[in-house]
Amino acid sequence: MTVREATRADLLGVFRIEKASFPQPWPYRAFERFLGEPGFLVATGGGAATAGTDGTEGTGSGAGDGIAGYVVADATPNHGRPLGHLKDLAVAPDRRGAGIGATLLERVLATLAAHAVKLEVRADNEPALALYRRFGFTVRNTVPGYYVDGEDALVMVRDATE
Repeated sequence: MTVREATRADLLGVFRIEKASFPQPWPYRAFERFLGEPGFLVATGGGAATAGTDGTEGTGSGAGDGIAGYVVADATPNHGRPLGHLKDLAVAPDRRGAGIGATLLERVLATLAAHAVKLEVRADNEPALALYRRFGFTVRNTVPGYYVDGEDALVMVRDATE
């Protein structure tokens, strides 16, 4: 498996995984805004969902056109000190449980190592909560009705490592 910065050619694969992963997916154009950002990473290769970079589907489900997963994060000003924000992380459904999410999270946290990092996660998303806890995130508060379907979000934070 390779983890690298996302390119325009990856966007369709990223968007397919997004739609397969979330009841309230980001629109395609939202991902375009993060192209060129060091915190927009994709994982490719090493498993069932294989496809060419030209967008032709290969073996497996084809969900992701060779993209096994992705992460979107950035740093924004916060009272004079940048705060990392993990905005989106997903793995193709047929690739989950293989450590891809952990690898992506580890890489993006290295990119944001000098910053505290926050994220929002559905309160009932146990697999994500377990992953984030494993990487040192703790729940700081709950945002009632954060998602369009009325579900609460947990705000989790990980302190800076430097």
